[in-house]
Amino acid sequence: MKVHEYQAKELFAEAGIPVPPGEVATTPVEAFEIASGINRAVMVKSQVHVGGRGKAGGIKYAENAEAAKVLAQTILGMDIKGLTVKKVLVTAAEDIASESYVGIILDRATKRPVIMVSPAGGVDIEEVAAKTPEKIFKLAVDPVLGLKAYQARDLAFKLYRDIGQVRQAADIIMKLYDVFWKIDASLVEINPLITNTASKVVAIDAKVNIDDNALYRQKQVEAMRDLDAEEPSEVQARDADLSYVKLDGSIGCMVNGAGLAMTTMDLVKRYGGEPANFLDIGGSSSPEKVITALKIILGDPNVRSVLINIFGGITRCDDVATGIVRAFKELKPTIPAVVRLTGTNEKEGIRILKSVNLPSADTLDNVVKKAIELAGEGA
Repeated sequence: MKVHEYQAKELFAEAGIPVPPGEVATTPVEAFEIASGINRAVMVKSQVHVGGRGKAGGIKYAENAEAAKVLAQTILGMDIKGLTVKKVLVTAAEDIASESYVGIILDRATKRPVIMVSPAGGVDIEEVAAKTPEKIFKLAVDPVLGLKAYQARDLAFKLYRDIGQVRQAADIIMKLYDVFWKIDASLVEINPLITNTASKVVAIDAKVNIDDNALYRQKQVEAMRDLDAEEPSEVQARDADLSYVKLDGSIGCMVNGAGLAMTTMDLVKRYGGEPANFLDIGGSSSPEKVITALKIILGDPNVRSVLINIFGGITRCDDVATGIVRAFKELKPTIPAVVRLTGTNEKEGIRILKSVNLPSADTLDNVVKKAIELAGEGA
């Protein structure tokens, strides 16, 4: 789960990380009022879950409140990489003396949180890694011992020579690690972390991603979720306790089990097709869940055929077949489908499918090939 910049800054401010004053606005008039309260030059920053906002014209400098109002009117409603700007952050502008980067990510290779710092801030860290990797410094933190003050100071010395700025940066790094750990984040990032002309170190940008699996114990963070910024079908699937990710292909896939789902998608690619989604109905054999899953798949206008691949262990093939039949009767789709059922009660499941003339296949390879054929794809 992603949160907007203004929400990430709220989390940082709660932890004691210095951020510029600012508030979020949804209208030009609100932007004017916020800028008037700040009473100095401000930045008007689009709030969308995508990078490259500045390059797209979604971040602008305003000398006064009237200019902020005009800029907000321009930015609100703007399309940035397919997302419509509905909110802007109006925040105090800073006189920047230097820009650095500080980020923490959960690294699967080391199985630890890894802190990355770079004196080359203000640009994408991927660009720094590609062009000047020697400017990136990393520390893998022992999750049992946590981040020690001397380690934070050592990282801060990679960014600054002034001892006052080193102390400020070390304190920010320590607090950023606390935020990362406290909210079950998968990523926290300040880019850029700036020094201003008063030699103060300030986080003028903020990015936070949270592990979805931890949201049940992160109610404060979960309340920050912006459903308007998410794919509606993914929201619907999450509410139905389905694992679903929308993709760009035309073969709609409904499978039980993440491993089987990945294998199915791999075979679709191997035989020349393109999967339209990842959808795992899990171990449940509830017909209602199957109906919801099919509604989500059939709601994708790119889907030209549906591939249903069920291995019946805990899941009962006859219950899945009943759900499939009910869904097709309710939705009356014009899109063709093919089903593979194997495992618990598979004979009864296949009999149910045959009673309504739904085609089935006996092997994984055959069901994939048939789905691609029905979609008019493949070699």
